[in-house]
Amino acid sequence: MAKETKDNALEVGHKAFDHLTHGLATGDWNQLLDMLTDDFTFWFPVGPFHGLNVGKDRIREFFQYVSETFIGGLTITSVERVTSNDTTVVFEFRDEGMLRGEPYKNRVAVSFDIRGDKICAYREYFGSDGKSN
Repeated sequence: MAKETKDNALEVGHKAFDHLTHGLATGDWNQLLDMLTDDFTFWFPVGPFHGLNVGKDRIREFFQYVSETFIGGLTITSVERVTSNDTTVVFEFRDEGMLRGEPYKNRVAVSFDIRGDKICAYREYFGSDGKSN
């Protein structure tokens, strides 16, 4: 297991974020799923996945939901900020796509908790009106 340091967290976090970006754009989540620990948890602010969710099966359901909600994918248009410590990396970014056929833009923050070379937790936060960023 990799030593938990800020450099390691950043490396693993960037790799996970690249896989998240790919999954959002293409619907192919396999690379990100491969990075998750068996006891993975995630928190989402709204909808059918609101609150704390536990397990890889649940995140697979969530990724399927995202892919079905954003037909054609979501594009990350800019990364505004990356913040990290020894065990957590937070990415603040802007994205856009089509939400159920309507134009969508948002500002989002995602947080990855790192354990060794894996992601053990994910949290997502957003708050714009979905039409501006």
